[in-house]
Amino acid sequence: MRVKSLADRYRAVRAATEALSAPLSDEDHMVQSMPDASPAKWHLAHTTWFFETFLLGAEPGYRAFDERWGFLFNSYYESLGERLARPSRGVLSRPALSEVRSYRAHVDERMARLLEARGDELAPVAALGLAHEEQHQELFLTDVKHHLFANPLRPAYLPPRARATVEAARLEWRAFDGGVHEVGDDGRAFAFDNERPRHRTLLAPFALASRLVTAGEYAAFIEDGGYSRPTLWLADGWDAARAGAWTAPLYWERSDAGWTTFTLRGLRPLDPSEPLCHVSYYEADAFARWAGARLPTEHEWEVAAVPMPVAGNFADSGELHPLPEGDAPHFYGNAWAWTQSAYSPYPGYRPDAGALGEYNGKFMVNQLVLRGGSCATPPGHARATYRNFFAPDKRWQFTGIRLAKDR
Repeated sequence: MRVKSLADRYRAVRAATEALSAPLSDEDHMVQSMPDASPAKWHLAHTTWFFETFLLGAEPGYRAFDERWGFLFNSYYESLGERLARPSRGVLSRPALSEVRSYRAHVDERMARLLEARGDELAPVAALGLAHEEQHQELFLTDVKHHLFANPLRPAYLPPRARATVEAARLEWRAFDGGVHEVGDDGRAFAFDNERPRHRTLLAPFALASRLVTAGEYAAFIEDGGYSRPTLWLADGWDAARAGAWTAPLYWERSDAGWTTFTLRGLRPLDPSEPLCHVSYYEADAFARWAGARLPTEHEWEVAAVPMPVAGNFADSGELHPLPEGDAPHFYGNAWAWTQSAYSPYPGYRPDAGALGEYNGKFMVNQLVLRGGSCATPPGHARATYRNFFAPDKRWQFTGIRLAKDR
């Protein structure tokens, strides 16, 4: 990677994070609405801490902006020492937002000099840091959405935007041959360590839906008693639904006029043609069973998606909410598709050396893989081999459903 292209990419990614922060008040930056979410200010600081710790901190003579901040803004790197517990990030009224912005400027200035001097040498770690910040850009949006929804005033992150009325494309089944397929990163561009090594997998013949499940289709599941029929649910999912009093996807509310949904552009009537989002794995699995189908495996999804262009409704569209999908098959954007695959290591997997080895590998238990990206995913961040992962009860991310069938 050329030094100039890396430096330009660094500036662009860091500027994109600042742009996401701009619509928020100082008070908005402080809120932590649940333990799974982080305050916007923490995201701004943590992504900066990553570059300071893993790149600048290795430079002779570099002095940390504030030695105490490693405790505040380390996320989960146990090998780097003690850290603030995740549910307590919302207590950080200090340092002030202005100090965090000064921290970002301090690190950016020094990173610019470092990339100019040693960019080729440091490109692998710098590229990881940029991909890490892009992940936090998506988390920034999903966390902000949750905390604005928790506010009784239901304030919008951005002003409403007119949307054309578009009918959802008819769902079609695309058939795929079974046999041995190669999956995983081919080494030609950046990828996380959990996408490696490339290996062969055996698939039975299968069919995949040409688009994501729509909100209207999921509303039919609700009306048919989907949340009150235990035979549709995994036992753990049934318990989670009862404990959480789930009767609809997160952000859906029923009014006299019908369903409404809360979006980053405010509360509005539910569009039945738009792809469904904000459902857990358990809800996705129950819907698939109700629909006479199943969820795909992650490698079924990958084999189907590889020939498709990596294009769709990503964060750069400005919609920040799923848009109805047209007649052409869509595999990227709008909502992450739950798969039935456990998030586990590929054959021969080896985590990166040192503290960076904690990035992915230690989470390979009790989580499910999602594929495809969402309307909050930065453009260029999605790819066919990308393995997102969450626990099966999580709903605050833009997670949806793509159906599969055996052939």
